[in-house]
Amino acid sequence: MSDSPNRRSPLLNVDSDGLAWVTFADPDRRLNVLDEEVMARLSRHVDELRGQADRVRAVVFWSGKPDSFVAGADVDAIAELEGPQDAEEKSLLGQRIFRAIEELPMPTVCAVHGICLGGGVELALACRHRVASTHEKTKFGLPEVQLGLLPGWGGTTRLPRLVGLQAALDLVLTGRTISASKARRIGFLTRTYPPEGFRDSVRTFALEMSELPPGSSRKTRSARDRLLEGNPVGRSLVYRTARSKVLKETGGHYPAPLLILDVLRATFPGPLDRAFAREANAFGELAATSVHRHLLHLFRLREAAKKLPAIRAEAGDVDRLGVLGAGVMGGGVAQLAASNDLEVRMRDIRDEAVSGGLAHARSLFRKRVERRRMTEAEAERKMEFIVGGLDLHLVANVDLLVEAVVERMDVKKQVLAEVEGVMRPDAIITTNTSSLSVQEMSGALARPERFCGLHFFNPVHRMPLVEIIRTSDTSDETVATVHALSLRLGKVPVVCRDGPGFLVNRILGPYLNEAGWLLSEGVSIEAIDAVALDFGMPMGPIRLLDEVGIDIARHAGDTLHSAFGERMAPAPVLASLDGSQRLGRKNGSGFYRYEGGKDKGVDDSVYVEIGVAPGADVDPAEIRRRLVLAMINEAARILDEGIVGSAGDVDLGMIMGTGFPPFRGGLLRFADEQHPRTLLERLRALEDVFGTRFEPAPALVRAAEENRLFYDLFPSDPPR
Repeated sequence: MSDSPNRRSPLLNVDSDGLAWVTFADPDRRLNVLDEEVMARLSRHVDELRGQADRVRAVVFWSGKPDSFVAGADVDAIAELEGPQDAEEKSLLGQRIFRAIEELPMPTVCAVHGICLGGGVELALACRHRVASTHEKTKFGLPEVQLGLLPGWGGTTRLPRLVGLQAALDLVLTGRTISASKARRIGFLTRTYPPEGFRDSVRTFALEMSELPPGSSRKTRSARDRLLEGNPVGRSLVYRTARSKVLKETGGHYPAPLLILDVLRATFPGPLDRAFAREANAFGELAATSVHRHLLHLFRLREAAKKLPAIRAEAGDVDRLGVLGAGVMGGGVAQLAASNDLEVRMRDIRDEAVSGGLAHARSLFRKRVERRRMTEAEAERKMEFIVGGLDLHLVANVDLLVEAVVERMDVKKQVLAEVEGVMRPDAIITTNTSSLSVQEMSGALARPERFCGLHFFNPVHRMPLVEIIRTSDTSDETVATVHALSLRLGKVPVVCRDGPGFLVNRILGPYLNEAGWLLSEGVSIEAIDAVALDFGMPMGPIRLLDEVGIDIARHAGDTLHSAFGERMAPAPVLASLDGSQRLGRKNGSGFYRYEGGKDKGVDDSVYVEIGVAPGADVDPAEIRRRLVLAMINEAARILDEGIVGSAGDVDLGMIMGTGFPPFRGGLLRFADEQHPRTLLERLRALEDVFGTRFEPAPALVRAAEENRLFYDLFPSDPPR
């Protein structure tokens, strides 16, 4: 009983021990996914196995991929769902297939090595036993909530019944992944085994389970969990706590986590049939929301960012990274690289700077240990990848160097020319500048084709975006190599052409400046920031000025003003703080007060310093309109100038680099939903009142006149 070799995944074979191996090994994809064809074949195999109880001792679900199990459902199929009824029916179909697995008369074992997500986890939940390798690549997660959905093939229903309500909510409400050791600890896995000889271990386990009665290895949860979750009062407390946390973290803008809580409150514990039906109905409801469509759009943007279709050059290998400048940024880059097993050589001109950079890297590893993201031993091993020192020749033999010295053009040119003189001719040099001209810097180098910008956002370990800035001299091989390195470091790369502020800071500039103009007009700090928070931004623009640093924001503003003239003229209140001791969070004094790193609210004395009496009565809708239109208008200019190649690049950069609300799909996705005609009318009205800073961008005028959207005018086309 077996599939012929030319049949597609999954394949079914029964070995001489009577073990049936259902192997997922899609020959056309890097990762296994559960699309319609795969699920249909899986269903046929289950039907066949049901009639073979006399021959098959146990069933093992296995992957033929070297470092992954199943990455989930087919996202393209999810995108093609035709309304809530179609989505609900597809959910019910998946549930039926997995329930058939659950009801097989012989033991079923899901054996996982590598990544296992979404539908892969739901398949594992339908099996009687789950085992996994202890390899660091073995991870489990239910990321459906990150697409605005819930696990709809039984995962929402089964997981809390297996691991308990609290552990289940931690996974389904966040979409985060956990290691095999964590999965074993919460009771998701029956056993874990070393990756060496994993298949043999699985075989032995499956044969052992075939001799035992069903349910023999079920894990018993702690008395505390049973006491808390085993009665309506305890469960109600869990739900209230979870709901409060969801609302605090999402502002109520995302329906999926709230609906997950409603579904579980209504069905857990309780009859499975009713729970599965409610789960499928909720899946259909969520699949019809705009939030789901926008989050699916973001997922596709992130996947597209992993490719460089217009660049044919092969990426070079990077095994050893150099970091020039051991400040907070340099230490953060070093820690990130070491986390991904890259050798790091960090150089500075002062001993205390090197010590500080190493201490910063060590503190970041320590925080991961405290959060149980790695062990003490792992942290120590990773720190050993970093070597710091004063000798310039320390970085002579690196494959790629990140320059992160002070933001002064003269200093950067001198340092870059100096370091190029000791490095290998085939090595790549990058600069981490946030606002200076990469093209101008390249003039100081003998090999400008091996040079580009690589702009990390602070804090490096948290911010997912990197901007790769190519000059007119940067080679395709350089871009491909830096792009591949960015992906290895777990970052989301956006390739840009050189220009003041590049992508993100160029758009943030007018946004922050408009907040300054509103402040100059007497709108309170609280009112401005509250509007941005209500829109979905992670923080208001005035608080963001504190986070960035008022001095740094002022320097970036001066760069934009010099480049673009009057329409970027700094707001008077921001200009008035030039040279003041108000630097923001970093020295505890900005528009807000900070003590011990904690926010203590608005510092009312700032109003006296900037010469403003707060209290102007401005409609929140007007505040929002001015802040958001300032960004949209600048994004349109960026596209016309070819700084990035597509509207999608803008949206990805703004979401990953500034936290622009993902549930809105991105800045230009939001603009398209308003329609350029509406935006043009509003911009012209603002221009009549406030002048050139709201002068409509030519691209926006063109879109309105041609009745086209930004995504039509600027489809994907990476900058050259």
